[in-house]
Amino acid sequence: MRPADLCNYPSSWFGGGSDVVSEVVISSRIRLARNIAGYEFLPCLPPDRQRQLLNRLKDILLSIDLGNKVFFVDIDQASDVERNLLTERHLISRRHAHGKGPRGVVVAEDEAFTAMINEEDHLRMQVFAAGLQLNACWERINRIDDAIEKKIDYTFDSRFGYLTACPTNLGTGIRVSVMLHLPALKLTGQMEKFINTARDCDMAVRGLFGEGTDATGDFFQLSNQVTLGVSEKQVVEDFSSNVVPRIIAYETQSRQALLEKRPFALDDKIQRALGVLRSACLISSQEALFLLSNVRLGVNLGRIKNINIATINELFMLTQPAHLQLRAGKILDADQRDTLRAEIIRTKLSPN
Repeated sequence: MRPADLCNYPSSWFGGGSDVVSEVVISSRIRLARNIAGYEFLPCLPPDRQRQLLNRLKDILLSIDLGNKVFFVDIDQASDVERNLLTERHLISRRHAHGKGPRGVVVAEDEAFTAMINEEDHLRMQVFAAGLQLNACWERINRIDDAIEKKIDYTFDSRFGYLTACPTNLGTGIRVSVMLHLPALKLTGQMEKFINTARDCDMAVRGLFGEGTDATGDFFQLSNQVTLGVSEKQVVEDFSSNVVPRIIAYETQSRQALLEKRPFALDDKIQRALGVLRSACLISSQEALFLLSNVRLGVNLGRIKNINIATINELFMLTQPAHLQLRAGKILDADQRDTLRAEIIRTKLSPN
């Protein structure tokens, strides 16, 4: 399987049901950072040793039970558009996509598991699930982590826990995160509640594609910052039972306030977004995310009846630049991408 094979359908975890939680929480993710005993951290590891480590970890990952049809991508040998596609699908980080030296990624076919080799740390594993399923994510990645540790030794210290390239990951090496859609908090000027909740709980707030990115389309990634002195289960439980429910409540209250106090302004924003998407001949990726966000809110609130969430979720992902180019089978300039994006959206959202 090749990266290009992924460009015709959205990731399995980018789903979302019709319940209130799934409307707000797009997906759950748990990532573990690990380094291998006997190897220097990557900045000090010579290229030949990086290649040796890459091959060793690749063989181990492909030998354990990760489900059906697991594949490996040599990032250093992949094209720019293939690397960008993997980034758009959140399978690798931007750092991994644009780094240098031997590096790769192992991906399960359903994209619910991915392992970056030679990113910032030797190994960064991720498990994804649609909606709020952090406990299920933890159970799966913990099993995988145990299976790997039976075949290779991690760098571990009795005092500091798992040793990582960045001190902020010391200890458990765990990053628990959720992708949130918060359009109503933005529209009602209540984003301060979200930011304050995150700050009070020692959380980091990032944009759609992680560190250093903006909250495009009202999507935010919320993740823990403390990894030392707490257990993995503590972090997962706090997220599941405390942090995320509070944010869901804020967003739900804001949506209700819009329906009660500003229904005409709300409908105007939603219908204007839908009208542009159904008629535009050129749409940039940024504009598409912004307009689709408003339409997604309209579908969730029942203000749009003839479009389902699955269609909107599909458009969020499949209209990203690398997806468009791989589907077209060629490199497209900005105008060509904007034209093709608009055509796909018009076709998908056509009322006929």
